[in-house]
Amino acid sequence: MSSPEYHTYDEFIDRTKALHEMRALGVDPYPPHTFKLSTSIHDLQALYEGDALSHSEEAAEGKTPEVKIAGRLVLFRPMGKNIFAQIQDEKGRLQLMFNRDLTKVEGLKEDPDNQNIPRPIKFIEKKCNLGDWLGVEGHLFRTQKGELTLFVKKMTFLCKTLLPLPDKHTGLNDKETRYRKRWLDLIANDEVRTTFLQRSRIISLIRDYFSKNKFCEVETPVLQNTYGGAAAKPFTTHLNALDQDMFLRISLEIPLKKLLVGGLERVYEIGKVFRNEGIDRTHNPEFTMVEAYAAYWDYNDMMAFVENLYERIALDLFNDTKVPYETSEGLIQIDMKAPWKRLSMKDSIKEYASIDVDSFDDDALRKIISEKTKLDLSEIKKAPRGILISMLFEELVEHHLMQPHHITDHPIETTPLCKPHRDPEERRAGIVERFESFIATSEACNAYSELNDPELQRRLLEDQAAKKDAGDEEASPLDEEFIEAICQGMPPAGGVGIGIDRLVMLFTKAASIRDVLFFPLMRPSNADKVETAPDLTKS
Repeated sequence: MSSPEYHTYDEFIDRTKALHEMRALGVDPYPPHTFKLSTSIHDLQALYEGDALSHSEEAAEGKTPEVKIAGRLVLFRPMGKNIFAQIQDEKGRLQLMFNRDLTKVEGLKEDPDNQNIPRPIKFIEKKCNLGDWLGVEGHLFRTQKGELTLFVKKMTFLCKTLLPLPDKHTGLNDKETRYRKRWLDLIANDEVRTTFLQRSRIISLIRDYFSKNKFCEVETPVLQNTYGGAAAKPFTTHLNALDQDMFLRISLEIPLKKLLVGGLERVYEIGKVFRNEGIDRTHNPEFTMVEAYAAYWDYNDMMAFVENLYERIALDLFNDTKVPYETSEGLIQIDMKAPWKRLSMKDSIKEYASIDVDSFDDDALRKIISEKTKLDLSEIKKAPRGILISMLFEELVEHHLMQPHHITDHPIETTPLCKPHRDPEERRAGIVERFESFIATSEACNAYSELNDPELQRRLLEDQAAKKDAGDEEASPLDEEFIEAICQGMPPAGGVGIGIDRLVMLFTKAASIRDVLFFPLMRPSNADKVETAPDLTKS
């Protein structure tokens, strides 16, 4: 088997040589033991913020606070009898000072008469490289400039690196490399690490919100015999044990509704769904959703539930309901304060596109769409009225919805799993009790008063199956097991699906969904190519 290209790099060769020399001197570059920390860098800096502490002489004598921390070496400057450095952990950086007389190295033999054994300070200078993971113990002090610093009495190698970090001056700027090799991106860019810590925080807030509203978190299968719950082309795989094709789920909806039938009144799931479709700024074929269903609710209850969730996240992250958001025209404030503006789909078209759809027949709507949009004429000609209304909304209204909006009362043609409208006139017009929430011109969630009429459910799903048989790759097959469950009685319920990735994009000002996914889908690349830069240890 051939060696990867990076084995020929000077940096790899030099660091590998240093690795072998370390072992010969008794220093284990990958020790098998744990390293017990007394604190983190972030907590340490918070604890001593505003504390004058003492000078380095007091630290040398052990008269200042003693700590034990660890991190990755990110800066290194020899200065006479001392070496100043910085280590970085998950949330912060701390300056270190290694001293010629008092700093020891774990495992390094000490024999002043043996010229082959370097003094600890020389060992650190010659064998440490940027990127190495170090454990350090010592005493705190402040420099003359007031910087919190650790006078290192003992250093332990935790992991020797064989490849260098990205250049500390130019950083890691290539987008493809940043997405493909996220570990480098996290090392090089503090704001990226902050984004993903925010993502974790947001998901915790979502779970806490659902829990406080008495929802039960559940897990349902990713592999399914029949897919449904959304208009999407699935990914197909093969299960060898049963010799049958399976589908990766395109939605969480169907199994969660079966749990309502089973008597669980409020359920939700946070999980991955998979749709074999395009990739763009807001779409990745693999993404994370939260779906929730509450018995005895309707779409009005869900509207209040959703807007209160977003408001709560904003208050927790920003201590304000206003969220900063970058647009092509500059930074604006998006106000999450509940209640949000509510418009029916028809009223939104009237307000933002000045078109009263009820004043036009189907042919007139087709003419308007062909004149005002670039949609395919063949698609316009064959679309039923409900889809024509949806086309007008998507093309002429969505880009106006910067501040939070609930767009309610959608045509039934767009929504096969939703309850018909309670208003008789709207019901006759084919309107269902669905809303989509829009923020920053993007869909934030999709919610229904859930359909629990098994006869209507069958007719609508049969329509979907017919479309699939006619060649519509995004239509779903008939799911007899789901209809059977509905026949056994599902209570009236409100349901909602929220894209976690888009939600995180909004609250972190991310320009692309790839910026909030640790490892977004990428084309295969040359696996041997290593995107690193020259080591700056001695700079």
